[in-house]
Amino acid sequence: MFYRRSLLVLVALALAACGALRVGPSSAPAPIVFVHGNGDSAALWQTTLWRFESNGWPSERLHAIDLPYPLARDDDSKPQPGRTSAAEHMAYLSAEVDKVLQRTGASQVVLIANSRGGNAVRNYIYNGGGDKRVSHAILGGTPNHGVWAIPGFREGNEFSGTGPFLKGLNAPKNAAGDEVAGPVKWMTIRSDNNDKFAQPDGLWIGQKGTPTFVTFAGPELRGASNVVIPRIDHRETSFSPQAFEASYRFITGQAPRTLAISSDSPVVLSGQVTGLGLKSDDPASGNFVNNLPIPGARLDIYAVKPGTGERAGTVAWSQSIGSNGQWGPWTAMNGQPYEFVVSAPGYATTHVYRSPFPRSSAIVHLRAERLSEADKTAAGPDGAVVTLTRPRGYFDLARDTLVFDGSTTPPGLPASGAGLSTSKLVLKQAAQRSVAAQFNGESVAAKAWPAADNRVVLLEISQ
Repeated sequence: MFYRRSLLVLVALALAACGALRVGPSSAPAPIVFVHGNGDSAALWQTTLWRFESNGWPSERLHAIDLPYPLARDDDSKPQPGRTSAAEHMAYLSAEVDKVLQRTGASQVVLIANSRGGNAVRNYIYNGGGDKRVSHAILGGTPNHGVWAIPGFREGNEFSGTGPFLKGLNAPKNAAGDEVAGPVKWMTIRSDNNDKFAQPDGLWIGQKGTPTFVTFAGPELRGASNVVIPRIDHRETSFSPQAFEASYRFITGQAPRTLAISSDSPVVLSGQVTGLGLKSDDPASGNFVNNLPIPGARLDIYAVKPGTGERAGTVAWSQSIGSNGQWGPWTAMNGQPYEFVVSAPGYATTHVYRSPFPRSSAIVHLRAERLSEADKTAAGPDGAVVTLTRPRGYFDLARDTLVFDGSTTPPGLPASGAGLSTSKLVLKQAAQRSVAAQFNGESVAAKAWPAADNRVVLLEISQ
């Protein structure tokens, strides 16, 4: 890992004598508000929160928001069902910051954002009064100069580098041409070349072979402390141990005591159950993600055997989900892997398998899935549909150690490059058998439930 050393040294010298940044009458560490990216949820910040807690940051001063409709509009100026404008995103963030300031008694917060979340942070600070409420802004993988900067191509979109939204944010703030200004302290974190949304070729926007006019350095901002970490992917710019280390140093002026996640007891878990919207009233039109609750859903949790995913006894927790979508709190066993089963009208029964939880978390969010007719037909009467998913990063077969159901080349993944976070198996003969995965030292195993019974299986990597 390497950094723009000179910039970080200046930050470190300025803050080294202060220890953890402290704001408010309690002299507690500053509250941090975490802002997720396009189509994501607060749950992606789980391991980052654990790392802050493992370094002494109080959990009550760590707040990850859930934007109800996390997808950007195709054209920011035109209303679109199930999506938010840049202005709506900013307003939601502003309201969440006000809640945190009121609850903690602090005068300012630190904002840490991934991808699209950084757009809301910049908009809030420059156009929503956030310059008075924010001390530090850290943007991981934010496409500050666009995912594309092609004149005339989708310029109404929030991610267009030549569109009015980003051109306005990037307007020079001083005579030096800086794209950021005080009193807020700014840092960006980017990959050297492995961020799918900072690429000179248009592969990931459906324009393979067409120049995007965006460089690998697109997430950087003139005048900010710009950190470069080799080979990390788009999500790892925020959720990786390296990104945590850079963020902690920037906030406190000191290195964290540890990058590891320390274990804690008891492990108390809670979160929300969410689902998928439809692009229209017609189920065949497809799904879009949201962070809205599913009233009437049910959650059942089972302890499972490591290595097989077989249930190790009767149900450990069962709950009907109310109108707010919340589940828990429930106390899990240290070192025990679990199966989370979500049942809801209009959805497939969704079986989510997770490796053991080392610490408590209030953002164990569970999303019910739908099983496509194509997958159900392909699986047949005795088959299963099993998906390996990595919410906090992408799979890169040239970089990672990955085995899925015995294969080191799981289906759907390219030979190199970090652009996909899921790999799906459609198994024709899967009755009662186990499916296991290993990713960079983490193991998770599941039972292959029959697709014919409208069931889907997810093996979720936590790192």
